[in-house]
Amino acid sequence: MESNRQRKVAQIIQEDFAELFRKQSAESKQSFMVSVSDVKISPDLGVAKVYLSIFPQEFRASIMKEIEENKAQYRNFIGQKMAKQVRVIPHLNFYLDTALDDVEKIEKELRGEGDNPVL
Repeated sequence: MESNRQRKVAQIIQEDFAELFRKQSAESKQSFMVSVSDVKISPDLGVAKVYLSIFPQEFRASIMKEIEENKAQYRNFIGQKMAKQVRVIPHLNFYLDTALDDVEKIEKELRGEGDNPVL
């Protein structure tokens, strides 16, 4: 069960990263979208798990690799945004959120368009 403080910090991180990734994708020569689907914060506010949805799928590996390589800059960015609100800036862990892909796959299967035979 999350505390109010955890929810507030998670919301701040989610909003700030959503804006940052929106700007980065707009400035990029390639056409892609990165959305922050969820942020989970540890009870001590020391670790933040940031779940990202990246579209189209062919850019996922390269974008996740770039994000992992620049994790320190992202922590610095979030630290500047949250400096007056928290004592410790959380360590960031980025994860690829594939929930929408799973939903799409299930819907395809239910329509009979997947690999499963229709009975």
